[in-house]
Amino acid sequence: MKLICLLLSCVVLLSFGSCNQRRKQQDKMAGKEASEAVSVIKYAKGFTVRDSARYKLVDITDPSGESDVVYKYALLERGSDRKGIPSGYEIIETPVRSVICMTTLQISNFIKLNATDRIVGMTSTRFLFNEQLRKQLKEQKTKRVGKEGEFDTEMILALDPDIILVSPFKRGGYDAVRSLDIPLISFLGYKESSPLGQAEWIKFTAMLLGLEEQSIKQFEAIEKRYLELKALTASVRERPTVLSGELHSGNWYVVGGNSYLAQLFRDAGADYFMKNDDESGGFYLDFETVYAQGAHADYWRMLNNYDGAFSYEALKQSDARYADFRAFKEKKLVYCNLKQKPFYENTPVEPEVVLADLIRIFHPGLLSEHTPVYYDLLD
Repeated sequence: MKLICLLLSCVVLLSFGSCNQRRKQQDKMAGKEASEAVSVIKYAKGFTVRDSARYKLVDITDPSGESDVVYKYALLERGSDRKGIPSGYEIIETPVRSVICMTTLQISNFIKLNATDRIVGMTSTRFLFNEQLRKQLKEQKTKRVGKEGEFDTEMILALDPDIILVSPFKRGGYDAVRSLDIPLISFLGYKESSPLGQAEWIKFTAMLLGLEEQSIKQFEAIEKRYLELKALTASVRERPTVLSGELHSGNWYVVGGNSYLAQLFRDAGADYFMKNDDESGGFYLDFETVYAQGAHADYWRMLNNYDGAFSYEALKQSDARYADFRAFKEKKLVYCNLKQKPFYENTPVEPEVVLADLIRIFHPGLLSEHTPVYYDLLD
């Protein structure tokens, strides 16, 4: 009898142990799906990704740190079970089939991914260069939806996009479209402080579109070339100083020394004239302050919209004081005419091309074979 009781006890213990082991395994698997491995995002500071077998959890924050708002999205394969997705995450079914883009910087990602056919609506087309998008507009496959503060809500409803990509901190706001029951996705790549960080947002766009593997390969090629070019200037002894911008309505817009532009100049073997400022964003200065800090800069970088061929004489006519800058006197204006080149349309995902342009200008002996694409030294 004792032997039978002993055997029964062993069976119970074994059964309990087996159940307990299964429960632990189930808990482990459940925990794995909830906590998932974190995707490797190397340069972008504005988004993180956690992967599970069924969905991706994406947290988007302001890369500049100026806002502490967190935008949470769960990217779920279309038609999949929504069970287990943490609360607080807006569910976005992927791949996204139709998108409205609110900025040219967003459009650059679609162009790079060869996915412009997903864009059904956009805002300004004033300086649109992309032939495929121009064709889509002509054929009414993509439509203009107005501009910030003046959106055509009836048009947006008629387009019925899966998502709208927005820049939530832009002036004008999106109050008119918040009530349309269309997911608004915050896209903050423009606030990244490094060129590769901005370019890495192509991975997020690709996650929405179901093109992740393609974007990883494309970004690896961008990164590889950028780092190769950056290495060329690592040991340069003479680093020219670069002024940037111009007056608009009496104010000069500049960015700080921890900005995207300052990093680009550093990587090109030059020093931004505001390099000692610790801001990453932009702000306005008066002419006298800019002159005091930038009058003796070796180069002057400028983007503008000019009809025809821009010249030093045209610059002087806009403000005679410009002629007092050293870069003006020595004819070292690093220039891009936005009416002639697709700068904002392409450069967010082509930082390596922009870097090559700048190295070719600042240190021509290092990259003499490069043909400028966006920036030229104005004759």
